[in-house]
Amino acid sequence: MTEPSHIVKMAMLQAMAANLDQGEEHATMVYYDGVRPTSVEVAVDPSARLVTLTLPNPCVKQVNENSIELYPSNAAIAIKTATAIWARLYNAAGQAVIDLDMGVEIQLDSYEIVLGSTQQLDAIFIEPE
Repeated sequence: MTEPSHIVKMAMLQAMAANLDQGEEHATMVYYDGVRPTSVEVAVDPSARLVTLTLPNPCVKQVNENSIELYPSNAAIAIKTATAIWARLYNAAGQAVIDLDMGVEIQLDSYEIVLGSTQQLDAIFIEPE
């Protein structure tokens, strides 16, 4: 398999980050339980949604040498109790951008989401794999 250079990976991340603010709304990060789809092209079962976090517009805080930092999300209320398994990042037009696994690409203090609890991401860094 071909592996792009770090510079190319960062350019790809910058392009993805620029896409996040494209649209009339705000970019969002949605936590889900259940099985992660095989692609962002696959629709998600709406009953798997746990919480929707909204990012400010613009959402990119800064581009670092090895990551892109996003501004913190808003505080949002969980709509059901379950274990967060994965998340999908949507751009401001509501288009799926990337799927992320909890415990791998997303690190939380707890993956147990409780109905009515407040969820927020205070620090968001996207790094090349």
